[in-house]
Amino acid sequence: MSISLDNAIWLAGIFTEAALVMLLSYRHIWRTLPIFCSFCVWDVLSNIGALVISQSHAIDPHVYFHVYFWETIISSILEFCVLVELGWSVLRPVRASLPRIALFVVGGLLLAVGAVIWPFAAVQGLAHASRQALLLVQIQHTVSILRIVFFLLLAASSQLLSIGWRDRELQVATGLGFYSLVNVAVSIVQSRQSTTVQYIRLEEFVVVSFLCSLVYWVVSFSQKEAARREFTPQMQKVLLAMAGSARTARVALSDARSDKPNKRN
Repeated sequence: MSISLDNAIWLAGIFTEAALVMLLSYRHIWRTLPIFCSFCVWDVLSNIGALVISQSHAIDPHVYFHVYFWETIISSILEFCVLVELGWSVLRPVRASLPRIALFVVGGLLLAVGAVIWPFAAVQGLAHASRQALLLVQIQHTVSILRIVFFLLLAASSQLLSIGWRDRELQVATGLGFYSLVNVAVSIVQSRQSTTVQYIRLEEFVVVSFLCSLVYWVVSFSQKEAARREFTPQMQKVLLAMAGSARTARVALSDARSDKPNKRN
C-alpha cells in the first residue's frame, strides 16, 4: 500500500509527538509544566483521530469541518494556557514573594495582548469562505501571532530573567515561536494563491515546521535541564515593587469594602 507525502509527514509527526510525550513522562516534566504535557497528549490524540477521519470516505465534509473547528478551538485554548504556564514558570525564583493574584495578572496581560492582535488577524483574500471558516482562521492567526510575540519578549528579556536555551521555558517557547512564524508566513502567501493545489502544498510547510519543533523538543528534553538561576537584582526590585503595589491595592480595596456597612449605619 502506497503512502502519500501528506500522510507520511502526518505519521512522522504523530510518532515524533508520541515519543515526546513518553520523554516528558520519563523526565517528570508534568510536575513543572503540566499544561504543556496535557497539550502534547491532546495534540497527538487529536492528530490520530484526524488522520483516521481523513481516511474515511464515508465522512461528510461538513462533519469533518465541524470536528476540525472544535478541535482547533480546544487546541487554541490549551496553547494560550501553555503561554500562561510558561510566563508563571519563568517567575519561579520570586513566586513565593508574589501575591496569589499574580498568576491571573500574567493571564490577563496575555489576554490583553491577544485582544490587540485579534482585529489585525482578520483574513483577507478568502471571499468565498464561510463565516465560520473565517472565524477559525482568525483564531488560528491570533494565537500564532501571540506565540510569536511571547517568544520574542521572552528571548529579548532572557538576560534579565536569567534564563538560557537550556531552560525548559525558553525551549518550549522557541518551538512554538518557530512553528508560529512559519504558520503566519504561509498564511500570508496562501491568501494570494488562486489554486487549491498551491494552497495544499504550502500547508505542508506548516506541518513540516511543527515536525521540526517536535524534533527540537525531543532533543532538548533529552538533555538535562540547567539549574534555575536567580533573577538579576534589577528584575527582582521591579517584580517585588509590583508585588508590593498589588498587595497595597488589595488591602485598600478590602478596607474600603469593610467600611461600607459602617457608613450606612
